[in-house]
Amino acid sequence: MKQNVITRFGGVALAALTLFAGAAQAQTVLTMSSWLPPSHPLVFDLLVPFAAEVETATEGRVTVQILPAPLGPPPAAFDIAKNGIADITYGVQGYVQGRFNTAAMGEMPMLGDSAEAVSVGYWRVFDKYLRAAGEYDGVKVLSVFAHGPGALFTKGTELTEPEQIAGQKIRIGSTVAHTIVSALGAVPVEGPSSKAYELLSQGVADGILFPFESVEFFNLIPLLDHGFVVPGGLYNTSFFIVMNQAKFDGLSPQDQAAIDRISGEALARKTGQMWDRADAKGRAAMEGKITLHTADDAQVAILAETLAPVIEAQIASVTAAGVDGAAAYEMLKSEIAAEQAK
Repeated sequence: MKQNVITRFGGVALAALTLFAGAAQAQTVLTMSSWLPPSHPLVFDLLVPFAAEVETATEGRVTVQILPAPLGPPPAAFDIAKNGIADITYGVQGYVQGRFNTAAMGEMPMLGDSAEAVSVGYWRVFDKYLRAAGEYDGVKVLSVFAHGPGALFTKGTELTEPEQIAGQKIRIGSTVAHTIVSALGAVPVEGPSSKAYELLSQGVADGILFPFESVEFFNLIPLLDHGFVVPGGLYNTSFFIVMNQAKFDGLSPQDQAAIDRISGEALARKTGQMWDRADAKGRAAMEGKITLHTADDAQVAILAETLAPVIEAQIASVTAAGVDGAAAYEMLKSEIAAEQAK
């Protein structure tokens, strides 16, 4: 009897220890460093739901904790993930000049009127061509994508002709935007989106390249009164979401596959959809406050001719990174057109 009790007790104890060990091994917590405010659509409407989706897809074995404060400035985001300071980060390739030359493909002028179409097309081109350049070695690329078609906004200067852009000091956030502004005769003023209000309110910049969403979110509507809208976007901005490679490799094959299913094109599409909704909201908020002029066909033709050397130079930059830039650009335009036609 005594031996039976001991055996039973030992069995229960062993089972309890096994359950405890299993629970300890069952959950992997991934940290995410975030530099945008928690209320920003990219965080609130995309990354927070994505974190929940990771947990659901892995049946609770993997969770994502979005840290309350960033672990570094926006230009450091990629290295924060690569070096394992945080497990997941997002950022703008153009904030680090000369490092992500292939990102120019997602920042070309007049790509498309839908962030969803551009982002999906961009991801497909990245997956087929751009990944091979090796610029993202050391991380697991969860997705690349672009925000909505960007426009030019100014204060005190009417914008109804491309020529009126010349001489303006325009805040930009990427290398391609820098070349676009320069080609139009304006003066580029560099700075992350979080510094936009400061640059405009202090007169450091006369205007800004931004999507509609960002003008509203960063409270810039009172600082602006004119906008020049180009069909397809005057510019775009490329983003990444990446994960530390060693951390991803340490997950079980089952959980790796689960994360892959909700990343890549699926995540790019959701990001684009999020931005299209946010842009519509931002544009509605401008009504009666910012006068918008949409470039007509003749003006679009002038802009296309003016910016053709910019496009050619960026294609050459992508080719110099080790991939077929011309083929990638043709594929990008084709994929975007197909998505927009749906």
